[in-house]
Amino acid sequence: MTVHQDSHMPSVSDRSALRGSATTHAPYADALAAAAERDSLFLSTPGHGGTTSGISAGQAEFFCEHILSLDIPPLFDGIDLGVDTPKDEALQLAAEAWGARRTWFLTNGSSQGNRMAALAVGTLGTGVVTQRSAHSSFIDGLVLAGLNPGFVYPNVDEVNGIAHGVTPDSLRHAIASHPEKVSAVYLVTPSYFGAVADVSALADAAHEAGAALIVDAAWGAHFGFHPDLPESPVTLGADIVIMSTHKLAGSFTQSAMLHLGDTDFANRLEPALARAFMMTSSTSENAHLMASIDIARRDLVNSQDAISDSLDNIRQIRARIEGSEHYHLLSGDFMNHPDVVDIDPFRLPIDITSTGLDGHAVRKRLTEDFDIFAEMATATTIVALIGIGKSPDLSRLFDALDQMRLEGSGAGPAEAVAASAGIPALPSAGKLVALPRDAYFADSELVPAAEAVGRTSVSSLAAYPPGIPNVLPGEEITAETVEFLQTVAASPTGHVRGALDPELATFRVLKD
Repeated sequence: MTVHQDSHMPSVSDRSALRGSATTHAPYADALAAAAERDSLFLSTPGHGGTTSGISAGQAEFFCEHILSLDIPPLFDGIDLGVDTPKDEALQLAAEAWGARRTWFLTNGSSQGNRMAALAVGTLGTGVVTQRSAHSSFIDGLVLAGLNPGFVYPNVDEVNGIAHGVTPDSLRHAIASHPEKVSAVYLVTPSYFGAVADVSALADAAHEAGAALIVDAAWGAHFGFHPDLPESPVTLGADIVIMSTHKLAGSFTQSAMLHLGDTDFANRLEPALARAFMMTSSTSENAHLMASIDIARRDLVNSQDAISDSLDNIRQIRARIEGSEHYHLLSGDFMNHPDVVDIDPFRLPIDITSTGLDGHAVRKRLTEDFDIFAEMATATTIVALIGIGKSPDLSRLFDALDQMRLEGSGAGPAEAVAASAGIPALPSAGKLVALPRDAYFADSELVPAAEAVGRTSVSSLAAYPPGIPNVLPGEEITAETVEFLQTVAASPTGHVRGALDPELATFRVLKD
């Protein structure tokens, strides 16, 4: 990987030294624990009062009393009320750890960060270029902010149903093709499958055009915390970076962060992001989630040995897969694509066609028959992920795959391809005929799926996993998209976010 290092950014070794000298405590979590240990009488929210009495007995029995006692409401003296609070210190430590100018803790996930970013860059202008494989929450942000999107298309592996990243040249072309001045660019890296784009070169391309760069690094919160991991996008010139600390970095589900880079756009974006945070966050932020982020930051900074051990374990797992005659690690081929400069070793996209089953069926059987939960699947692939600092024994997974393969009575890759033939390839996007916000608020009607073809959607429809919108508000609905979404919805582990009914028998479209 070629790293384009900004001259004002510290080197990897400098950042490691900085992180190593950082405090080893978690100030927000520590203050929360100290407050929970006090014999306080709460005549305020939350209604359980942090005790086990009365109706709270069921909560305490299920979660334990300590969990209740840590459920401290916001604006609490000694935690987050006033200036230079433990919460302020936790946020500053997080900014230092990830190399940001400022960091926000998010309790509504990276989805909140994506909406924040869209609202904030709306202060720069309405023209944006977004990677077409953006998460649905950023499309929600386009609607909220009234932005005018153009698209840059990632390289797609049609056989395996995998969207990678974009190249600087394709980004430049997309910016030049937009009908209005582009004020911001939104890109996704690492991908859902662990492919890493050249953030520094992409930042250069965006900044050359006078546009801010937003990076959805939801899957990359662990980047930059070990020399053998890719660098964090925050240190590579991105202006806004969104990260899901819960995905691989160990914090609780729904906890995330948004980082403001120390770039030329920072002075304009910081007040806009602060306002956007107020608009998208709860006024009753969950203390458990914020403490969890604080602890995850502390442990990332101070667990180099555990991370090294985890990486050693990952190398052994990857070698076992690559040395197998039956399975293949798709990420081993990612570096052959011009849009990929590195991979995340903790994501394992495994070709399972030797089982004679498609990936969705394999994932379903792993769950139901073997009590193994894989992150996601495509027609040919299951994706397993390992949390950073973890060193699990995956023999149980390989034993399960081998059992399914042997049960196949000689079925192999050809049969698996035939089995997955019913799942169409990722459809091309329809034409954007109206701004997403205009379509969202326009008069609409429900029509049967067959009549929706050629009409303009008012909904964002995204096949899960991974949650990439296949139809945007204001976009023409194509026959290929209808077929794809209906087939995914009918698959064993498929779900379509935004669907009006489980089978996608109807679509909501603009009135003629």
